[in-house]
Amino acid sequence: MNEVIGRSTPVRAGVGQQGRGGSAWVWLVRAVAVSAMLWSYGAQAKGAPDSFADLVEKLVPAVVNVSTTQTVKGQEQPGVEVPQFPPGSPFEEFFKEFFDRQQREQRARKVTSLGSGFIVDPAGYIVTNNHVIADADEITVILEDNGSTNLKAKVVGRDTKTDLALLKVEAGHPLPSVKFGDSDKARVGDWVVAIGNPFGLGGTVTAGIVSARARELNSGPYDDYLQTDAAINKGNSGGPMFNMAGEVIGVNSAIYSPTGGSVGIGFAIPSSLAKPVVDQLRTFGRTKRGWLGVRIQTVTDEIAETMGLPKPVGALVASVNAGGPADQAGIQAGDIIVKFDSKDVLDMRHLPRIVAETEIGKSVPVEIIRKGARRTVSAKVGELEEKEQVASAPAKEKEKPAAPAKEQKVEGLGLSLAPISAALREQFEIGSEVKGVVVTKIAEGGAAAEKGLKPGDVIVEVNQEEVSSPSQVASLVDKAQQSGRRSVLLLIERGGDIRFEAVRVGKK
Repeated sequence: MNEVIGRSTPVRAGVGQQGRGGSAWVWLVRAVAVSAMLWSYGAQAKGAPDSFADLVEKLVPAVVNVSTTQTVKGQEQPGVEVPQFPPGSPFEEFFKEFFDRQQREQRARKVTSLGSGFIVDPAGYIVTNNHVIADADEITVILEDNGSTNLKAKVVGRDTKTDLALLKVEAGHPLPSVKFGDSDKARVGDWVVAIGNPFGLGGTVTAGIVSARARELNSGPYDDYLQTDAAINKGNSGGPMFNMAGEVIGVNSAIYSPTGGSVGIGFAIPSSLAKPVVDQLRTFGRTKRGWLGVRIQTVTDEIAETMGLPKPVGALVASVNAGGPADQAGIQAGDIIVKFDSKDVLDMRHLPRIVAETEIGKSVPVEIIRKGARRTVSAKVGELEEKEQVASAPAKEKEKPAAPAKEQKVEGLGLSLAPISAALREQFEIGSEVKGVVVTKIAEGGAAAEKGLKPGDVIVEVNQEEVSSPSQVASLVDKAQQSGRRSVLLLIERGGDIRFEAVRVGKK
């Protein structure tokens, strides 16, 4: 504290030479300054609450336990026969009954699981996680009234991409409910309270702070979790995370734990993502999301360097769906989307969420960087089809060597290339529409090997220029080296999948 005071209230040279009166004056000035500083800090900072009891008392009635029952079919064990005993033996009937009962239990058994949820409308609408009620044959909601009220619930709608589900119960009277708050206003360090049903114990309250924002867990395309150190355990899934105003700012969904129990790292779906999904599930029974029709990837440091960007930003378009909104807007593979509907695209994972939340049919400005130049195009947002799309299978590797004819080494990349021929198309199962040059060999320890390239890959572009021969690739690589570039940007096609890769030049 003395160091802070010393830095905050410096004394001018010569002031201390005014005698005792001067010295007293200095200390008075210091005391006034410190008092002002502490008053200012106290006026701005919010201390820890003396108790959460009053807040919790209002919120607990709106939090429910969600119990599900699922029938799991077991597998019959072949080859298990009742031992043979002499006719009339007392063991014959005993073992027959034992094995019959065992087979019945294996054929089908009921499994019960528990989770949490919260009421968002007095009419009986309840939010929980989709994984809590997935594959359930029967869903029962248990109200926080000492377990005396059990209500059968039906699924209004569910969304696997955000792991949210909306249930409906008929209670015959209005139920206590809570409202969503604005998670975008939650700051790291803010107090939060989690209420749920850990390990089936019933209504349990834990408190902590917002530990981090915008966490990505690779659980879906719209990952944007709030992280908290409030204890969250198995059974808390689907329960609410409240701010100090009693508003739901998150839906508790996951934990990080090497032990299976809380270690102070829990994750919640932010209300800014959950509320629109819940509203759509209630209105339509499903989600309606915007669609742009592009496949995107991360702009890495190397890719940013090869494209002349000062730092990685935006989402790199790897391919464009023919006839989709992006295609009609003139967006091309190799473009970097940096703004969508006037919203900044900070990195790749921001774009899917921004597009999904955009009104279907709306024409929006899309700012892109193409070959170092910024331009803006207009795209009309389509509707995302919810059906699952199966990715193309990767090209099968065959052991017979690539045809050596016209093969050329590109030392700067650590690989060998050949023009696409009918024999190579058949060998590596390259589609008839694919154009470029085929990778036939990869130098061990070379730059291409470091990036995971392999024989059968097709190089379509080098530094956003289409290529059709190995000599053209070698020329563009040499040109990049002579201009002082450390990497070249390759557009790679593999088994119907296409992506950009920045590969260092000059490493043998």
